[in-house]
Amino acid sequence: MKSENMNQLLLKPIGKIRTPFTTVEAMPIQPAGATNTEGRVVVAPDLSEGLDDLEGFSHLILIYHFHVSKGFELTVTPFLDDQPRGLFSTRAPRRPNPIGLSVVTLTGRDRNVLHVRGIDVLDGTPLLDIKPYVPAFDTPQVTRIGWMQGKLEALAAKRSDDRFKE
Repeated sequence: MKSENMNQLLLKPIGKIRTPFTTVEAMPIQPAGATNTEGRVVVAPDLSEGLDDLEGFSHLILIYHFHVSKGFELTVTPFLDDQPRGLFSTRAPRRPNPIGLSVVTLTGRDRNVLHVRGIDVLDGTPLLDIKPYVPAFDTPQVTRIGWMQGKLEALAAKRSDDRFKE
């Protein structure tokens, strides 16, 4: 399904995310399924000054482009369920704007390269932005998790497959 955009938005990647996951099918579906997976966030060298002071944070929010996802459906069957669900109640990668978000552990920095753990994305994923994770800002008191209630125990063992390829 295609959607008409009222305004076009052009985003330029600021770097690439490097991981051991070279195929979608072997990739964890969330960072919780990649707890010990190490990766690198390689930021364009001319932007490395913007990484200053990140070393003081234990976790980062990575915002990236789902570059192999094409098209979308408004109803999908997510990895943690066998029932079709509304796209926006899922974390499915095929979206009108294929933007992903992961919270990772920062383990070090070498100039324009951030070393991270808990990364769940495809190798070579275009990086759009980095933000420090701050619990006071980013951890609201959650009272409901909708259809995911009771399904999160299976998360660590779940791996991606081709269901979200066009």
